[in-house]
Amino acid sequence: QVQLVESGGGLVQAGGSLRLSCVASGSIFRFSTMAWHRQAPGKKRELVAAISIGGSTNYADSVKGRFTISRDNAKNTVWLQMNSLKPEDTAVYRCRLAEVSTARDYWGQGTQVTVSS
Repeated sequence: QVQLVESGGGLVQAGGSLRLSCVASGSIFRFSTMAWHRQAPGKKRELVAAISIGGSTNYADSVKGRFTISRDNAKNTVWLQMNSLKPEDTAVYRCRLAEVSTARDYWGQGTQVTVSS
């Protein structure tokens, strides 16, 4: 069983930065696509950013140029660097591990990001 633990959320003023971390247990991290999703109150969950096993990345249009996803397979960790934060970035951010060989998904519990105007 894979467990994902996120950290790094909090309250920040608009224009500020936060760095989210997600640490995975087990040994399948390096064989998995990693992603960050977010869900704001009353809104659908959306994919924010993803990074493949080989390091290819993709981003939601709303965060391109402001957010950066990265991973370290030796540390079983994926990060989301968030710069130039906006109030509309306020949401619960969750980490997802997608095991490529089995297509199974694992989710973290989420971390709250609140951006004040």
